[in-house]
Amino acid sequence: MAETRDVVELILQDHRRMEDLFRLMRSVEADRAAALREFADLLTAHALAEEAEVYPALKRYKDIDDEELEHGEHEHDDGNRALLRLLEVAEVGSEEWDSALEALVEAITHHTDEEERTILNGARENVATQRREELGVAFLQERERRLKEGSGSVENVRRIVNG
Repeated sequence: MAETRDVVELILQDHRRMEDLFRLMRSVEADRAAALREFADLLTAHALAEEAEVYPALKRYKDIDDEELEHGEHEHDDGNRALLRLLEVAEVGSEEWDSALEALVEAITHHTDEEERTILNGARENVATQRREELGVAFLQERERRLKEGSGSVENVRRIVNG
């Protein structure tokens, strides 16, 4: 992946990595538990960084719909609940695992598709490159901080969901 500081491109890179991790979590040949750990950390750190650094900044732009941003935050909640259900499944690869994984895939795919079409396209069209780069640096710093905290642990996801 090319090095970029553009917040739109950084978010898109995370979305593509999440899709790769979904493929691994579905694969009987992959280390599905490891893929889930990476996914849980990435998803929670990504969403928390968006909510802390990106969404509040984008609310200041009149051409970016506040309702879409609020909807995105609600979808983060849905994704966190689906993630918690999967993290709480005892046996990787069981019927319960597969069912919880598909619910997670559906929640996250719905959110990333919507976010890319509405919020990110709006940001690309209405926010200057320099500002997108400033937001990208802030997003990366917050995301990295959350990753170091182990944001995807079952205990932390439970705290986020019950918050």
